[in-house]
Amino acid sequence: MQETGELVYLGNFAGSLLLVGLIYISGYWKLNGSLVGASALELAVTKVNLSFLESFIRGILANWLVCLAVWLSLAAKDLIGKVIGIAFPIAAFVAMGFEHSVANMYFIPLGLLLMGEGSVLAAAGGIDISNLNWGTFFVNNLLPVTLGNIIGGVFFVGFLYWFAYRRYCEKCDMEVDKETGEITASCDDDVDTE
Repeated sequence: MQETGELVYLGNFAGSLLLVGLIYISGYWKLNGSLVGASALELAVTKVNLSFLESFIRGILANWLVCLAVWLSLAAKDLIGKVIGIAFPIAAFVAMGFEHSVANMYFIPLGLLLMGEGSVLAAAGGIDISNLNWGTFFVNNLLPVTLGNIIGGVFFVGFLYWFAYRRYCEKCDMEVDKETGEITASCDDDVDTE
């Protein structure tokens, strides 16, 4: 599972960088007198200037809500329920300004690219970009946010829901097929699983 997670993480990073390149080439950042680019730059600067602890805690809170959205959508029986289940937690995560590693894989590299554009710097009105670089991106943001995202998803959703819904069964055998990931369980019918 760790190997799959690492592959997904790297795939998300590659996809984010591809999107950064496409957005840059499209000139989208030049809209409204480069104010769109200035906004992206200001966001990147803000994100790399958070403390390790702030980034970490915001990462926990972000992925707690993102995983809760996934959990709610899986629990819903119809499309409307799935959409509503996703919409509220994600809207809350965005509105509160929490930090998600995959989102930041896009926002901060875009800021790094735009910091070399004079029109963006002028539109940003003398913003201090001295702390915006690849090192601060990885150390001040991506590392603590990723660790926080892991804890937010694994503990605050995965573990707590497992704990809340677990069933006790001393005579049950559970096996996981390593190739397919399929879980099979067998249990003596005389054993109370409640």
